[in-house]
Amino acid sequence: MLAATVTLAALAAAVPNPCHDPALALRCPDLVMAPPSHLRLERSPSRRHIVLRMENRIVNLGTGPAELFGQRISLSEMRARQVIADAAGQRRRVATGAELYFKSVPSRGGSYWKFQDAARFELWAIDRAGHRTQLVRTGRKHDYCLRDLDRVRSGPTVRHTRFFGACNQRAGTREVTLGTSVGWADVYPSTYPDNWIDVTGFRGCFAVVHRADPAQHIFESNEANNVSSKIVRLPFKPGPQHCPRPAPVPPPAPVPPPPAPPPPPVA
Repeated sequence: MLAATVTLAALAAAVPNPCHDPALALRCPDLVMAPPSHLRLERSPSRRHIVLRMENRIVNLGTGPAELFGQRISLSEMRARQVIADAAGQRRRVATGAELYFKSVPSRGGSYWKFQDAARFELWAIDRAGHRTQLVRTGRKHDYCLRDLDRVRSGPTVRHTRFFGACNQRAGTREVTLGTSVGWADVYPSTYPDNWIDVTGFRGCFAVVHRADPAQHIFESNEANNVSSKIVRLPFKPGPQHCPRPAPVPPPAPVPPPPAPPPPPVA
């Protein structure tokens, strides 16, 4: 098992994404963001700003879970490795740079271990053709538990019941596992703390963008589908927005094959 772990770690260091190497036959996650939903305007908690609240969903459509195993390195921080299995079921832990933090959420019952930079909310200016032209604001929410909250797909590889349960609140734990199973979604409603973007003073048409794993600390089978968006007119009102349609997104560039092994030495 240790040899397999070291081998995969070495491949991860040499190859940008081991999930793209068919020779490894890895069962990797594929994180996608559902489009922003349940949008509404509200005053910020300080009452000094206008914010656009929204629901967001991180969905796993891959062949394996998005699983992180964290080990404590300080009072409120863990270094995490991604757990990936191959077709034979052998599980490995791979260093990806992921970190977990014990984050206080007073209005939701205390503190929780969360994956840093799991997602990001963005507000983009757009042109008349619906192309995003400039990032003008980012939201405060970045950290997520990763859990199985809603089952959104069916099929032989989709669990019928939750495997990764409620967010971990054990302050003294030395290790923790976070994850989202295949066909399941980690969901945060519009009422959740920090589920908003400050839109004070903005007028006109903009793209609200939800981006999964912006720092790419989870290896995925497809890294090109982590973004969803909705075009809105600000100040926001429900109903038709009378804005340009989103511009079509070009297909991603093909993933290059892994380099061929060097030829054997000549005797």
